[in-house]
Amino acid sequence: MNNNGKTDYFNDALTNKAVVIKPGGGESFFMNGVRITFKVTSQLSHDQLGVYEIILAPGAIGAKLHYHRFMDETFIVNKGVLTIQLADKEIDASEDSVIYVPRFSPHGFCNNTDEEVRLTLLFNPSQNREDFFRGLYQTLGEQPIDPEKYLKLYNKYDSFPVDTSDMLPVRE
Repeated sequence: MNNNGKTDYFNDALTNKAVVIKPGGGESFFMNGVRITFKVTSQLSHDQLGVYEIILAPGAIGAKLHYHRFMDETFIVNKGVLTIQLADKEIDASEDSVIYVPRFSPHGFCNNTDEEVRLTLLFNPSQNREDFFRGLYQTLGEQPIDPEKYLKLYNKYDSFPVDTSDMLPVRE
């Protein structure tokens, strides 16, 4: 609407809704050798985009082989070498690699090195991924881990293990 109370069909209404998340900013969780920090949240982006900083300790597993039905996932390796499992093969993705995983593409990721791995993880749309990570923090903090509870959380937030007998992010 313009000042006359009429709809302006020809000009954009500009607003400044930009947000700057500084280093160290954002809600963080640490579980099983993985630190997750929320940068751009579903709430902030109106569920369009989720941006998360992930730090994997040496030997840490981010996720076993799974897929999403309604989200695409992108990994940007900022430091170290990330091992990505894509369907039936593993790839070592070095620093500055970008791995785009569209929906229905089986994938998993871990750190098979002796060095820390830092990456930026993007979900599009984000599908309230933050609540998934909060639930994951709770579920993985319980010992022993309840596989049924883990699977229920996974399925609620658009994650589907390829093999439910090997879905927990732990090394045996």
